Amino acid sequence: MNIHEYQAKDLLSQHGIAIPKGIPAMSVEEAVAGAKELPGPLYVVKAQIHAGGRGKGSFKELGPDAKGGVRLAKSIEEVETHAREMLGNTLVTVQTGDAGKEVNRLYVTDGVDIAKEYYLALLVDRASGQVAMVASTEGGMDIEAVAHDTPERIQTITIDPAQGFMPHHGRAVAFALKLEGDLNKQAQKLAKQLYEAFMANDCAMLEINPLVETEDGNLTVLDSKMSFDSNALYRHKDIEALRDVTEEDEAEVEASEYDLAYITLDGNIGCMVNGAGLAMATMDIIKLNGAFPANFLDVGGGANKEKVTAAFKLILKDPAVEGILVNIFGGIMKCDIIAEGIVAAAKEVNIQVPLVVRLEGTNVEKGKEILANSGLAIVPADDLGDAARKIVAEVNKAK
Repeated sequence: MNIHEYQAKDLLSQHGIAIPKGIPAMSVEEAVAGAKELPGPLYVVKAQIHAGGRGKGSFKELGPDAKGGVRLAKSIEEVETHAREMLGNTLVTVQTGDAGKEVNRLYVTDGVDIAKEYYLALLVDRASGQVAMVASTEGGMDIEAVAHDTPERIQTITIDPAQGFMPHHGRAVAFALKLEGDLNKQAQKLAKQLYEAFMANDCAMLEINPLVETEDGNLTVLDSKMSFDSNALYRHKDIEALRDVTEEDEAEVEASEYDLAYITLDGNIGCMVNGAGLAMATMDIIKLNGAFPANFLDVGGGANKEKVTAAFKLILKDPAVEGILVNIFGGIMKCDIIAEGIVAAAKEVNIQVPLVVRLEGTNVEKGKEILANSGLAIVPADDLGDAARKIVAEVNKAK
């Protein structure tokens, strides 16, 4: 789960981490009122969306010369102007795609006199099962571009969670950022605070870009991005309450209500599968046969009839879907339950696309019997390869 910048900074401040004073705003009036609470005379107005590259982004509704989603303001009047131009408009960045995201929240912060920018992030290193701290002297930039063009400017320090953060980890981060004197000590302290925040909140990623050295010689978190392990949110009801569903795919939000693992893709073959591994294999073999999956959908090992019905209807809501492949290997999930769900959903939704079903496993014959007697135009398949070939052929035939 992702949260907005202002929410991330609030969490970090609870761990004693220095951040510029800022006020979130949902309207122009709130932005102006927030700016009046700040010392000024320099303000920063930031669009709050779940995507990076806001500063270099552009608004669809504004002219080509308009500024991006992070703007400096030298007066309250400029804050108001920027807020009016941002709120309700669509910000397009390198991470949003051409569709962009509508800006419904702003963050008005105090301006900072920047001497130098750095990059610092924490994430889970899946290969080692440890926490990785990624540090670079090239802050405020596209870190992917830095990694590609000048990888030597990025250093990674891994921390064994069983051991925890040790003083030498802090020193390694400080020296990776090439800091000296008091700034070196500040970096060591900040690295420890960030690690503690990362672990305490079950983060999946915590990115500070940029971490800045101010003109008066202090390290300050200028921008922050945090995401969390969704499987651990039951331990953090306060963080779960920060979720902004308007920033998420509508279909994925609906899927989460039924505890379905669903991700929208840009293909034309809808998939309903039980088990993440089998789902990945199904998507691969669809591509092998010349088509592209429209979604990843794992109904899980213990789905009931209502859950399967919801999954099926979810697939059919995608206008890009030209055919559906159901691939079920029944174990905990019995084939007759899947079959009943397919029939129930088909009776509620007017199916206009080809449907291929491959069933195997527990109660498979009963499941096939339910489908055969349903009166629906279902194409049975014997195995995964047969199912993929048949759905691609059916879609091509229907065109």
